[in-house]
Amino acid sequence: MKGWLARQAYGLVLRLATPAYLWRVWSRGRDEPDYRLAWPQRLGLYGAPHRQAIDLNAAKDGAVRPLLWLHAVSLGETKAAAPLVQALRAAQPGMRLLLTHTTATGREAGRALLQPGDIHTWLPYDTPGAVRRFLRVHRPVGGVLMETEVWPVLLHACRKAGVPVVLANARLSDKSLRQGQRLAALLQPAARALSLTLAQTEDDARRLRLMGAEPVEVAGNVKFDMSPDPAAIALGRQWGAADARPLVLAASTREGEEPGLLAAWVAASAAQPGQDAQASRSARPRLFIVPRHPQRFDEVAAMVAQAGLSLSRRSAWPGGQPDAAALQADVWLGDSMGEMPAYYAAARVALLGGSFAPLGGQNLIEAAACGCPIVMGPSTFNFDEAARLSEAAGAATRVPDWAAGVQCARAACEASAQATQAAQRRAQAFAQAHQGAARRMAEAIWAVIGAAGRHGGR
Repeated sequence: MKGWLARQAYGLVLRLATPAYLWRVWSRGRDEPDYRLAWPQRLGLYGAPHRQAIDLNAAKDGAVRPLLWLHAVSLGETKAAAPLVQALRAAQPGMRLLLTHTTATGREAGRALLQPGDIHTWLPYDTPGAVRRFLRVHRPVGGVLMETEVWPVLLHACRKAGVPVVLANARLSDKSLRQGQRLAALLQPAARALSLTLAQTEDDARRLRLMGAEPVEVAGNVKFDMSPDPAAIALGRQWGAADARPLVLAASTREGEEPGLLAAWVAASAAQPGQDAQASRSARPRLFIVPRHPQRFDEVAAMVAQAGLSLSRRSAWPGGQPDAAALQADVWLGDSMGEMPAYYAAARVALLGGSFAPLGGQNLIEAAACGCPIVMGPSTFNFDEAARLSEAAGAATRVPDWAAGVQCARAACEASAQATQAAQRRAQAFAQAHQGAARRMAEAIWAVIGAAGRHGGR
């Protein structure tokens, strides 16, 4: 009864907040136009073309092609889903993918995962009506939620409809557990509605069980199975070769981090008394900032100018290569999407965004897979085990603050060629040593879906 009351209250609040939600989506479309694409789908409203596309390739050669739903909320989850989708297709070659997102960056990245017959749409707002319409229109054989996505109304509706849902690559920090336990009446029934939870680590599994998930299996982190795009790697190496100055990448920085980074960078880059300023400038590393969220590109550019540093934006490079003006700039701004492997390949070392503020860090596995050593700050609770393992493998170094991070990065830039190559090899070896999670997850997901089909769902 307590869970039912909590879900009813939650649904009522979301219904009342629907106008504000739609306004927020439409407003974000000013900077990211994809937010305004097919926006009625966010309320579970689908036109005739969408419905026809669902049925168009439902069968091939007389066999029904199962439609598997996978939700990847944003860019990071969508990129992580790529090896899992590949493994799911390998295990069930006839499957069609129903791919959903919440953010525009996720939707844009998701296009690369689609094949003929797949369906691409927004995940509907978590209200009863929108969720019922979503399930009735698409009729998936099962669902996969990536990492941390637990939607109370959606999971309740899936359980009632007999649609098994697996939480894959699941992680839960101590902080999120404490927050979730304060909403236990709402979130614990949602966790119990999952047919299976595939946790990244034993610690994640323990916390997920405390939240009510059962059964829970440890399958590893699918991000280790991500393969950097060879073309992007080649492009980044071209950038690095074109620049006589070593590049220090500030990767996926978050709001509030750049002021500390820029202050530390300016302080470390100041010419020593009596030293020729131009000679000092030509010898020191160049900073390459890549904000995590594209709506912040202009904001970060303004911060760089306020710090008294000259700037070149990746989007302004003619032919995609740094020109003479870029090679004179103090700072490069990575204001493009989908090029993180190129940024990592260009850099001598990466400062991990999200780890220098109390935000839990970003995915460091992609950097390692690209052969880029990592310097991380004190906050990595979103990727605790990956951070610990990378440090033990010599692929990453932990520092207390931006000043120490910049000092460490500059030291890496001054290392010999042999030391640099050894650091790159350690990073790649760390990433390769933990692969295989995508295959394990795909096998477990199809086993759950098959069992639900044999027993008429949950």
